[in-house]
Amino acid sequence: MNDTLSNTQQSRETIECDVLIVGAGPAGLSAALKLKLQANDAGKELSIIVLDKGAEPGSHILSGAVMDPRALNELIPDWQERGAPIKQPVTQDKLLLLTNEKCINLPDALIPDNFRNHGNFIVSLGNLIKWLAGQAETSGVDIYAGFSATEILYDQDTNIIGVVTGDMGRHRDGSKKEGFLSGIEILAKYTIFAEGARGSLAKELIKKFHLDTGKAPQSFSIGIKELWEVPSDQSHPGLVIHTTGWPLDKESFGGGFLYHLNDNKIALGLVVGLDYSNPWLSPFQEMQRLKTHPSIRKYIDRGKRIGYGARAINNGGIASMPDPCLPGGLLIGCNAGTLNASRIKGIHTAIKKWHDSG
Repeated sequence: MNDTLSNTQQSRETIECDVLIVGAGPAGLSAALKLKLQANDAGKELSIIVLDKGAEPGSHILSGAVMDPRALNELIPDWQERGAPIKQPVTQDKLLLLTNEKCINLPDALIPDNFRNHGNFIVSLGNLIKWLAGQAETSGVDIYAGFSATEILYDQDTNIIGVVTGDMGRHRDGSKKEGFLSGIEILAKYTIFAEGARGSLAKELIKKFHLDTGKAPQSFSIGIKELWEVPSDQSHPGLVIHTTGWPLDKESFGGGFLYHLNDNKIALGLVVGLDYSNPWLSPFQEMQRLKTHPSIRKYIDRGKRIGYGARAINNGGIASMPDPCLPGGLLIGCNAGTLNASRIKGIHTAIKKWHDSG
């Protein structure tokens, strides 16, 4: 038999559980924790498995986000007593209108409400995810890190019954390496998909079950982020800066952000709508240009970049959210388009959406 054949033609190990959750982000871990706590309170056994492609939960998430704590307050009211890594409150908001040479600092009275962050926190999302994973495991949830879900399993009636994890140990041409391990079939009574924006399995499900019928087309941006370590005199813990205008042209949607975390860290980034019409526009290059503006450069010119990354962002809003309900499953978090683009926030909506569903 050709060893590049599909997993369906290979013998696989099988694991069964009550609930399978694909993705250990804020939505997936909150779902796991909420379900397990409800089962524990009711005195019922409920086996829950969470799959995550990272080596550990949070390992592929770049630090630096502004978080509205309202959903976490409902999920874990005593999160402060439990030592959640949420320490830095927002102390000041700035909205800058940039040209290639100048900067207009919008007066506080003119800053739109959706850009105001009083009561919010600047967090390391990676650390928050690690903490949430610990809370979930303590409650009895099993987390399988280092496993990606590559295939959805259906029964004869097209009900979702689980997923297959990716093979380990194949060459680029698909042939097996020494020590090859075939993917695992994880069978579940209910499967929750929390892959994030443009998840590969969610795209299959939306198309297969016509979940976007009657919805506005989803739109996407790319968010590019860098994490900087700066001298203490350049660090202003709690300062949140958003920018609009330069380096993007008038026809392109997007803007910049700069979040001052504690420990002399700054998260700096640029969001660019992927509907731009200029074929020469490069979001990466625009990000590099943003860093040269005097109003931004003054915070990082003596610092060192210690991390960088990018991710897709769904910004269609409520009108573009697909029907989340599936036969045997559910879409949550950015898989379901819950990010609030106008507020540039998605952590609390990822947690809250599941909390309300639960």
